[in-house]
Amino acid sequence: MSRPPTFTPPPCARARALRTARGDFAVLDAVPRADRRGTVLMLPGYTGSKEDFVALLEPLTAAGFRAVAVDGRGQYESLGTGRQESYAQGELARDVLAQTVALDTADGTPTHLLGHSLGGQVARAAVLLDPDPFRSLTLMSSGPAEISAGQRDKAKTLGDALTVLTMDQVWDAMRALDPPEDAATGGGEDLRRRWLMNDPAQLIATGRQLSVEPDRVDELAATGLPVHVLSGERDDVWPVGLLTAMAGRLGARRTTIAGAEHSPNTARPEETAAALVAFWESL
Repeated sequence: MSRPPTFTPPPCARARALRTARGDFAVLDAVPRADRRGTVLMLPGYTGSKEDFVALLEPLTAAGFRAVAVDGRGQYESLGTGRQESYAQGELARDVLAQTVALDTADGTPTHLLGHSLGGQVARAAVLLDPDPFRSLTLMSSGPAEISAGQRDKAKTLGDALTVLTMDQVWDAMRALDPPEDAATGGGEDLRRRWLMNDPAQLIATGRQLSVEPDRVDELAATGLPVHVLSGERDDVWPVGLLTAMAGRLGARRTTIAGAEHSPNTARPEETAAALVAFWESL
């Protein structure tokens, strides 16, 4: 589970509802004070939320980019449906396209799409439906196909538990398995509240998606959209070598953030933001 440094947005951002043709989505919308150079729509990972990007908002806006972090359907503060079929990857991808339209970038600045982990695979699916709204795609700690065998086991265990236990009961069970350094904090009340507000149907459906996702790298390469593959130097969800090989297949920019693992956005936000800005500036 990602652990953002805070759930409080910085002064440059406001929490609001992004109204789209497919419903409302909770976002953190950070707007630069000076001339806008572009907009980035950021999609969180499995069990994550828009707050996973909170530490990126100030450095991105300081560089002139509007940064919009979104809770996907059934994630944290965006309402869910309680129905697993509504979380099919195609439905989530169409949500992203609707969110992009609702961002109102009529000033002509480009829209960059960024997805972390599960969010990267949803972002890829959106691009494969329609690449035209986007200037680039960044896949952050998000691999070419299904997650590693160990992570597939964890996703299945969680999905099975969610069919028979309450969210409170599953939270308590997960905390009992925490390493000592995490157990000492109890996971944090903000993390607990986020967990409890997730739609269990969303977690079951997307956990299954992560476990069976096919390799669509060649399809993505065929779009011609510039791609950035960014990760930490270690990752137990997709091996770092696999991410590097994917970047090669895509002809993509490749960045490895030293000292980070699966969530460079929370572990090394300044370095991550600098790498993102350098990629967008290169375009």
